[in-house]
Amino acid sequence: MKIIEIVGTNSAGSYNRKLLKYMQQRYSSKDCELSVYEIDALPLFSVSLLQGELPESVKDLYEKVTEADAVVISTPEYDHAMTAALKSALEWLSCKKELLFHKPVMIVGTSLGNQGTSRAQDSLRQILNSPGLCADVLAGHEFLLGHCQQQFNDDGTLNDEGTASFLDECFTAFLRFVQLHQLQQKEHVA
Repeated sequence: MKIIEIVGTNSAGSYNRKLLKYMQQRYSSKDCELSVYEIDALPLFSVSLLQGELPESVKDLYEKVTEADAVVISTPEYDHAMTAALKSALEWLSCKKELLFHKPVMIVGTSLGNQGTSRAQDSLRQILNSPGLCADVLAGHEFLLGHCQQQFNDDGTLNDEGTASFLDECFTAFLRFVQLHQLQQKEHVA
């Protein structure tokens, strides 16, 4: 199983990147390959860029999402919303509806505040449900990590075992969700 993890920010010092790298290290196995994907090279979405040759960074995004069986998106929360960089990346993805159409997606996020990324995740869920994207987003297993500056050890691991266990629970539910999707696809093709 191939899972692409999208860092929902272009910030160099992102705790959301730390979270995805932690997940990559913790959950990658011979049966499950997680790869972290950066959106910082993507240009700001513009309809005018759709005319002619697409930027290489956009082609790369399309290729990586196409090859993936599932997607994990980690979003920070700025001013009660996701970043402009992540919104722009989603706008690029919405130009080719088949990229995320019924593809399993898990949303995670970490921020400096008390509520983690609850508002950004709600907004992201709504956007992923739009007709241009139509992703299948895992429900009921929301990983919202507040006070991120205190949550990671120097080696990038989560320092609280209860938090790590909850992330394990959420990710295990996501793997089951992806497997059900794969089973449904096989039955649909047969």
